[in-house]
Amino acid sequence: MSEERCRFAPTTSGPAHPGTLLAALLCWLDARSRRARLSLRLEDIDSTRCTPESADDMRSALEWLGLDWDEVSLQSANRSLHEAALDELAKDGLLYPCACSRSEIKRSSERAADGGWRYSGSCRDRPLPKGGWRSVQETLRLRLTSERVEPHDEGGVDLAQDPAAEMGDPVLLGRTGSIAYHLASVVDDGRQQITRVVRGRDLAASTAIHVTLQRLLGFATPVYRHHFLLLEESGGKLAKLHGAVGWRELREHYAPEVLCGLLAGVAGLIETAAPTRPRELLAAFDWRRVRGEDLLMHWTGESLVNPA
Repeated sequence: MSEERCRFAPTTSGPAHPGTLLAALLCWLDARSRRARLSLRLEDIDSTRCTPESADDMRSALEWLGLDWDEVSLQSANRSLHEAALDELAKDGLLYPCACSRSEIKRSSERAADGGWRYSGSCRDRPLPKGGWRSVQETLRLRLTSERVEPHDEGGVDLAQDPAAEMGDPVLLGRTGSIAYHLASVVDDGRQQITRVVRGRDLAASTAIHVTLQRLLGFATPVYRHHFLLLEESGGKLAKLHGAVGWRELREHYAPEVLCGLLAGVAGLIETAAPTRPRELLAAFDWRRVRGEDLLMHWTGESLVNPA
């Protein structure tokens, strides 16, 4: 096994869908082809949407597809590490409470690079209370300085960004006390000494903020590769293929090797979709064969098809 460390980190707020399974397969192939250590980190820190049952269901879905891991962990077990990172950022004067509601932010902001709303900074001059960040009953944000960050993506995705200008100060702790994605992901990658991050390009716009946090917390920056997405048409717009069908319904219509072959076919790993197992794809795996453009898919109720 090489010294490289990779991870697949799905959110366990719902069942695995075709996009989840595709991302897991590509991450698994990348790591196994490099003989890297591969961890499954189940991102379950949002207690309002994630349950232990949903985490178990995610593990079952990935096992059904034929994927294995060198380590499995729950992100919620890392709360003390996340809080230690907040302590460090607070010591450097980088945290502040924010009282702005989502509707207020939407009214006063422009679209951010990730499609959300860029925070205008209305509360960024507010200090932490005497009790520190733990006594804050509001949202907790990171005070960014304007700086262009230029992470490298192996697949050529442009990750360059000035996070302060294009995204705004990110939330690190929600008003309910839940650790935000940006902080948890960076801290967990750092503590696990992750050297490679393979994920869908819908998360590409978050990379510059993650690199900024890595620098502030003293973590090394991993190598990034962002891959194509499976999309569905929803309300006249394109969105990630996640609401149409979950893995248990897929299982009723596909054997695992048939679905694996379908995913490998749409990705470009095999010329014609045919039943296959993940390990059978390893010998010929090459990112140069993986399609670059997102792909429109449709769930008919019985099968996944490309309507084009």
